[in-house]
Parts: sequence; C-alpha cells; structure tokens
Amino acid sequence: MKKAVLTLATIGALALPGVARAHISIHPNTIPAGAFATLDVRVPGEQEGAYVKKVDTLLPSGFTSVAYENVPGWSTHLVTQKLSTPIQTDNGPVSEEVSQLIWTWVGPLGKVNNSQFVDFPLSVAIPGNLAGQALRFKTVQTYSNGQVVHWIDPSLQAEHPAPTVNITAKGGTIEDVAGDEAGPVAGQTVAGAVRQASSTSSGGASKGLAVTGLIVGALGLIAGLAALVLVRRARVHVDE
Repeated sequence: MKKAVLTLATIGALALPGVARAHISIHPNTIPAGAFATLDVRVPGEQEGAYVKKVDTLLPSGFTSVAYENVPGWSTHLVTQKLSTPIQTDNGPVSEEVSQLIWTWVGPLGKVNNSQFVDFPLSVAIPGNLAGQALRFKTVQTYSNGQVVHWIDPSLQAEHPAPTVNITAKGGTIEDVAGDEAGPVAGQTVAGAVRQASSTSSGGASKGLAVTGLIVGALGLIAGLAALVLVRRARVHVDE
C-alpha cells in the first residue's frame, strides 16, 4: 500500500506544471509619450537561502526628471550624466539626465528573501519624442550569496529579459498590459504587441485551466486504478 501511495505521489509531482520564475519588471508597462507617471521597478527574490542585496538599473536616454520613493530598509543612489546637447524645457535648459539608479539593502526592514519581492517606485516624465518605442531598463541584481543576475537581454523569450516599457502615442492611457513581459519583438509595433499580450493573457488562462483539468482527471484515474488493483490483490490473499 505504501508503495502505491509513493508511486501516485511521484506521478502527481511529475504531472504538475513547473513553477514559473518571475522576472524583474516595470509596472505599468504601457505609457504615452510625454506623460508623467509613477513606475514600480518590481524585483523578486529567487535564490534559496539568500536575499536581494543590490539592484542597479540603467535608464534609457532622455530621462531628465526622476524622483524616487524612500523604501524602508533600502538606500538609493541616483546617477546623472551630462547631455551632449542641452534640452530646452518650460523651466529653461536642462544639461543633465538621470542615467542610473542603485538600490542597496541596508536593513533591517525591506529584506527580500526567496519567493518575496519589493517595489521601487519612481516618478518620471516620459520623453515626448519616443512614441512607438520599447524602452529597456537594463538591470543587474546582486544576492547576498554573491550570485549576480543580469536582466539585460533584449529578447522577450530570453531567460533574463530586460525590464521593458512600451511608449504609445501622446494623449493615450497608462496601462499595465498582462501576459508576457512588455515590449514588441523585432518587426512588431507597440500597438501590435499590446494586442498580442492581451490575447495571450486571456487565451493562456483558458489553456492553462484546460491543461490543469486534464492533469487532475488523469491523476484521479490513476488513483482509481491503483485502488482497484490493491483491492483485487487483497481479495486474492483472503481467498488463499
């Protein structure tokens, strides 16, 4: 009987879908050009026995106005660089842009262990000339055990894609599009990526439920067959 139970448990474990690993991502991920928005840089912890120690994010060119929230337990360092050509604004010329943000855990609050996450809010002005583009926020994540993960790959199908924000036309709405990580693939427009992500989200949910139903049904059938075999064997021993 114990062998049968162990066999069923093993089959059930193999049949269950693999646990999906989270990505460093930015929310919302679809923003009109020229808009003022609050972005959350979402950082998960994915190292068993280790915590997130440092997060280093590079900003795309053009961000001249960035404010950050003080997150308990974390220090924030904002890096600027000189612009080759100053930008004219309503408040006069701007000669610097924000190029990098570095968050470092100083404790004791805000510790991000395995299977936890932290949001780093940023208030930004989206450059007005970037409509139709996908902005990559390349990020390097460091753990307390020395493990370093580079979230810099431009491909959405990569193991460690760069956090991405879609920039739409001026006057649109700010959205957080569900589905795969934001950003169009090569040869695809931002609008097409938004439609595809929405379709993937709804279709993926339906397919996921169908697959789960099949797995549960199969496990139930296996359990029933195993129980029937055990009962028959027990009857044979009794008759003997």
